[in-house]
Amino acid sequence: MKVLHLISGGDTGGAKTHIISLMKQLKKLMDAKVICFMKDTFYEDALKAGIDIQVFEQKKRTDLSIVEKLTKEILREEYDIIHCHGARANFIGMFLKKKISKPMITTIHSDYRLDFKDNLYKRFIFTPLNAIALRKFDYYVAISQDFKEMLEARGFDSKKIFIVYNGIDLDSQPDYVSKEDFFHRYNIDFKGKKIIGIMARLDAVKDHETFIKAAQKVLTKRKDVLFLIAGSGNEEDRLKTLANELGVGDRVHFLGYVRDPYSFYNAIDINVLTSISESFPYVILEGARFKKPIITTNVGGISHLVKDGYNGYLIKAKDSESLAYRIISLIGNEENIETMGRNLYQCVSDSFSSRNMAEKHKEIYEYIIEKFH
Repeated sequence: MKVLHLISGGDTGGAKTHIISLMKQLKKLMDAKVICFMKDTFYEDALKAGIDIQVFEQKKRTDLSIVEKLTKEILREEYDIIHCHGARANFIGMFLKKKISKPMITTIHSDYRLDFKDNLYKRFIFTPLNAIALRKFDYYVAISQDFKEMLEARGFDSKKIFIVYNGIDLDSQPDYVSKEDFFHRYNIDFKGKKIIGIMARLDAVKDHETFIKAAQKVLTKRKDVLFLIAGSGNEEDRLKTLANELGVGDRVHFLGYVRDPYSFYNAIDINVLTSISESFPYVILEGARFKKPIITTNVGGISHLVKDGYNGYLIKAKDSESLAYRIISLIGNEENIETMGRNLYQCVSDSFSSRNMAEKHKEIYEYIIEKFH
């Protein structure tokens, strides 16, 4: 079996982690390759992970000259399935489908109607284009039951939608620096402080505003707490202004894009996610590797992993009061932090490994090939 995965290559978040985790395991089961459309950190990190990856560079997003190049590659190498990830790959896939007689599948990593929520131009151009492109695919992988139901509600054929929850590589040793070295990098005095962290790109769908408002509430009760925000994006200036207006600008640290995420998770005590929409986010799985408990909004497929009060806490979206309450209760109980962190790690180890994820993909590919022929 030969499978070609297509992705933009500019990915830095969950989609990047998903592809690298998946491909490391898939290569043990089949002939699998990635082609991306730009040379960036995704390409470099995939190479380091030993993944078979190549760049077919686009001059710009609308450059369709690579369609012909991809067509020749697919026919020459006799790939059985083409698997796309993300809006740019879906757009290319829509034109590619007219050139090849191969089954095409795409993974729904997020609510595609919200992908460009914070960028007016992209929202009006790329969101409709992605919505059109998605209708052209033969099959879909939804990252959660909720996302399958979302697709069904929007008229997609339920018989063509598979569910595969994200998985993470627990076998290899993650690269990270010590807590001291991490904080020295940002010139932050962390001694004697509890560290609350959130890692997510700075756009509206991640709702960092709720995180900052909760920080302000916590700091009225506890002074020994620092809040870290790892990520970059269009919301950065607005969020920094909000932190200053709330009087917490010196306790909420914006770290920008953190290239070594495990150094971040090693440095924090409690992991937080405030998204208003998610599929099954890797930031929870990555934090779990370091046995960090999670406080997260109850969206997407998160409740399939996070059991309220057992390995973390679930809150409603935009509920800064509940977030602050849960943070205060956790930092007041060190034993509870450790117990919840261990419980979360065990749940991930039992059910959400990248090995399981790859094996489920293999089953899906075999089913599709049988149907196609």
